[in-house]
Amino acid sequence: MMPLGEYGFKLQDDQINHRGTFAQTMEKKPEYILHDASSRGHADHGWLNTYHSFSFAQWHDPMRMHFGALRVLNDDFVSAGNGFGKHPHDNMEIISIPLEGSLRHEDSMGTAAVIAKGDVQIMTAGTGILHSEKNNSSIDPVRFLQIWVFPNEKDLTPRYEQQTFKPEAEHNDFLCVVSPTGEEGIRIHQDAWFHLGTWDKGYNQTYEIKRSGQGVYVFVLEGSIEIDGHSLNRRDAMGISGAEMVNVSATSDSRFLLMDIPMEW
Repeated sequence: MMPLGEYGFKLQDDQINHRGTFAQTMEKKPEYILHDASSRGHADHGWLNTYHSFSFAQWHDPMRMHFGALRVLNDDFVSAGNGFGKHPHDNMEIISIPLEGSLRHEDSMGTAAVIAKGDVQIMTAGTGILHSEKNNSSIDPVRFLQIWVFPNEKDLTPRYEQQTFKPEAEHNDFLCVVSPTGEEGIRIHQDAWFHLGTWDKGYNQTYEIKRSGQGVYVFVLEGSIEIDGHSLNRRDAMGISGAEMVNVSATSDSRFLLMDIPMEW
């Protein structure tokens, strides 16, 4: 069954191929690709102001289909009292990370939960699920990241999990919030590790990529950083393939999301 989009649409065949964009470079020197903030897709629906790092809904860029198993990275701003009504998904790992405000989740498994800044939520859509996501406040907006990752197995039993992380745990560190086993963070059905970092200006650290054949996609939430000498500012992103490690430096007080993703699966 073909994966369904955020609004229930079916993704096209060229959106679900299972070869990472940079797979051919894995035995060569590291390759870097910059996705600056202004290059993202954008749609303003009034109640929803959304930016797409990869092709989504009405925005289609054949060069921006996915980075390995990372299929969707949406930066969503939802006005007070609004949200996404009940809609279907299948065969996708869906991660939500609130940045401001709080979000109410309900699904066909009977889950009813609220997530806020500091929480990370994952939903295995598997054989199929219906869910809704709505701003939990009638006064304040909510901003959150919605991320889709292709699973390493199809037609899994749907599941839901969320976890709260202390802000200080990501201070000048790579805080793992998603991992394949769930020993660190919450479990994902893929060889993927997500890390959050809130770093002071001048701090730097080397990140060792978990396994051969993995790539790293880094998305800057606030501030500015350098990755192996490449400069990124707020809402810029960079994909790195063919590397064993990357050096990250904070050129201002910053916060970022680093995703260690298989390029083939």
